[in-house]
This record gives sequence, structure tokens and C-alpha cells, in this order.
Amino acid sequence: MKESQGNPLHLKSLNHISLVCRSLEESMDFYQNVLGFVPIRRPGSFDFNGAWLFGHGIGIHLLQSENPENLPKKKEINPKDNHISFQCESMGAVEKKLKDMEIEYVRAMVEEGGIYVEQLFFHDPDGFMIEICNCDNLPVIPLAGEMPRSCSRVNLQVLQQRQQIHQVVQQ
Repeated sequence: MKESQGNPLHLKSLNHISLVCRSLEESMDFYQNVLGFVPIRRPGSFDFNGAWLFGHGIGIHLLQSENPENLPKKKEINPKDNHISFQCESMGAVEKKLKDMEIEYVRAMVEEGGIYVEQLFFHDPDGFMIEICNCDNLPVIPLAGEMPRSCSRVNLQVLQQRQQIHQVVQQ
């Protein structure tokens, strides 16, 4: 495996994902009313139909397909397929809301070293998969050379405290 070169492009963060959709209106409704995104201003110089939404620190750029009938429709919810993942405060509340909205989903669980991560997978109106999880339970541990990280500041502080305790115990 080739050695990592750090951040050669000097990237700062993920800005947005862009999704081609069958129906701009249906997709906007889904991303606003299911995932809580809000519409934002889009450059007026674009000569194609679309919408920009923002929420949870990232943008979703929806592009109306010129040939919506030719877009493939995914039916099976496969957790191993391409997807975007959002962390949540309460998996129980998310699952209840998905049931109330009659959105079909698949449940999964990951276990690593006694830490459990719950996952719910479902599709947007065009079959793009969404994951909701409590992934911040699982620390982000680099393969070599760096301090373990967490997806949440709270867990990062706990990890740092554990690491300090571990260092003291080893001395």
C-alpha cells in the first residue's frame, strides 16, 4: 500500500453532493421534510433546472434529469451500496419517524470491540441510499501514526482522557 501523503490538495471539508433526480419537486420535498435540509439560493446563471439545499454542514445539489424515464430505479435496500450517512441523536426517534412516514428501511448493527453502532438504511425518491446511524459511538482510529479521533467532540474528549490514562498506567 502506498504511504499516505497527508493532505496534498489542502482540502478543508466536504462542501456538497450532487444528485440527478427524476422529479425535482419530489426530491426537494424528501430532503426538506425527511432529512431537514433547507433550500438556499442557487446561481441564476445556471441554464438548467435544479435546486440547492443546505443542512447538517453540507449541501445537496439536486439536478433535474433531462431524461427522467431513463434513470435506473433501485428497489432493493443494500447497505453495501453507495450512500451518504448522517449521525443522529436518537435512533429510536428516527426509526419511529420513518415508520410514521411509511418509509421502507433496513436495520443493521456493527460491533467493534464491544462498541455497537446502529444503522438504518433507506432510499430517496430516486433510489439514492441514505444511512442514519449513531456512528459517533465508534472512534476513528488511524491505521498508523496519528491519535484516535471521534466523529463527535464528546467522544473525542473521552478518547483523549482514556489515552492519557493509558499513558500514565504504562509509565
